[in-house]
This record gives sequence, C-alpha cells and structure tokens, in this order.
Amino acid sequence: MKFRSACLLSSLLVAAISVNVSAVRLRATDFTLRFGGPAEARAYSQASGGGSANADATRPVFTQQATNVFRRFVVDPARMKEFYGDVLGLKPLPTLSMPGGGQMTRFHAGASEIKLQPASSEAQAPAGGVRDVIGLRVLTFFFPDEAALTARFKEHGYPAPEFRNRTSSGGTTRVALARDPSNQWVEIVVAPGGPAESYDRLEIGLTVSDIEKARAFYRGFVGLEELSPVEDVLLGTTKYPYRLGSTTINVWSFGKGLPVNKTSAGIQYVVGNVEAIDARAKASGVKIDRPLSDFTATLRTVWLADPDGITNYFAQVARRAPADSAPR
Repeated sequence: MKFRSACLLSSLLVAAISVNVSAVRLRATDFTLRFGGPAEARAYSQASGGGSANADATRPVFTQQATNVFRRFVVDPARMKEFYGDVLGLKPLPTLSMPGGGQMTRFHAGASEIKLQPASSEAQAPAGGVRDVIGLRVLTFFFPDEAALTARFKEHGYPAPEFRNRTSSGGTTRVALARDPSNQWVEIVVAPGGPAESYDRLEIGLTVSDIEKARAFYRGFVGLEELSPVEDVLLGTTKYPYRLGSTTINVWSFGKGLPVNKTSAGIQYVVGNVEAIDARAKASGVKIDRPLSDFTATLRTVWLADPDGITNYFAQVARRAPADSAPR
C-alpha cells in the first residue's frame, strides 16, 4: 500500500511539472550573469567561484524557458477556476487530486503554468494593495481585445476593469488592475494587433523591501537576463525587469517596514542541475526553506528564499514519468 501511494505521489508531482519541461536542455554557459554592480551581486559571484569554470557549473541550467507560479487561496475552487479559465481565458490543464485530499487547479499562460491550490492557512496571510505588502503581489496577462475581455468580466459578475493608457517605446497599450476571487492581484494589458506570441507572455510582480538586494539576487544568483528599468504608471514607481524566455519577473520597492506575505504565492523554475543550485545557495548564503531532497523517486527539489523570503523553488525531473501517468 505504501509503495502504491508513493507511486501515485510521484506521478502527480511529475505530471504537474513535466508538462512544461523543454525537450532541449540548455548549457549553463548559455546564461551570462551580470556581476560587478551592487556588492550583493559580487558576493554571489565570489561565493560561487567568481568568473571561474566552477561558477559556470553552479549556475541554474533552465530546462524550461519560462517560470511557473503558484498561488494559494481559501475561497471556493470553482470561483478560481471560473476567473482564470472563463474570464481571463487561460488554457486549462488537468486538475490533479493531491494525496491527503484537495486538488491543484492548473492553467497554461503561454509556456508558463499557473498552479492554484486551496490552503486554509491563507486566511491569516497579510493582504492589501500591491504597494502595501511585500511579496509576490501581481500576475500580468496580455490580451488583444479590450471589449471582449470586459464583456467576460461583466458576464461573470465582476466589475469592468478600469483601463488607463500606458505609452512606451513599443507604442500605447491599455492597462488595468483587478482582483481574483481570493483578492490577489492581476494586471491586464491590452495590446491590439500584436503577433500571437505577444499574448503568450507572463509577468510576475514582486514588491520588495530593498531594491538593490532583490536585483542582485535575480540577476546574480538566479541568473536572469536584466532588462532596462521601466516606469510603471499604475503603481507610480520604477520596475526592474528580469527575463527568462516568455516570463518576466518585475521587482519594485515602496520601502521597508511593510507586512510580508511569504506564503500566498511563489516562483518555480524547472532546471537540470538542482544539486549544483543547492551548493550555490549554501556557498552564497541564500536562505534554504526546504532542503535538497528526493521529494519522490522522480523529483528532486530545493526551495530557496529571495532576500524578502519570497519562494524561489527549483525542481528537477530525474526521469520521465511513464506514459500512462502523464496528464491528459
């Protein structure tokens, strides 16, 4: 019985990750880290071996060119499924029955996966505006048709988004903030006439306490591509973008001393060298929330925290799940 339960857990977790794993594994040296800026970035580099071959060996090897994201909630799962599926129009993935009870609802946002799981403890999590709480605060989705999207909001009983113009070097888009049924934030960006792939992007917005420490972590430790800063008209601040394939992680700060929400949401990377990342974290002094372990026979993981405690979860699929256990 224990063996069958372990097999079930292994199959479910691998199915939740392997659906997005790229068939091509990229070499660590394909990712150039930009050290030499803030002291924290230099520290990450030096602790991992500086510019040596050892440093290259410990950099994350991303086997999926996008991040996944999870959100935990306390409301009726049917409402979350309706909002992300029927209102936002994300592509549903098979719902997973979790060992011990409960289900994980999943959607595709381009190459990323949005994972939604009920958790009663979230009733106690700090809540508020994007500017008011430190943590993973907002997910950004892209759409071609404002009228059709607004109609879906109204049809399902949600207030119509209040759009504003946002002008950049790429032209003018329409943007709005809205809340999902669990009162977590989504940003809606409407850009008519774009290529199909422009709507398959995901952006993840982090409110942090120390912008330079956060920038050093996502640039120097995680090794994401740093883009030029952008003025955000909705939030009234500068955001600093870091890109992995079709996902961009934006960081901004409204100062220290805000409540911190470490549990409601987090980031997942699918990698091919989780043991090296664990060693890199230990050498760099990065906090380890859940140590490196064989979570199942086919899944090896380490849960790390950024300087504010926001989850950065690295997962490696050791081998492919059997064909009959893959999600359908």
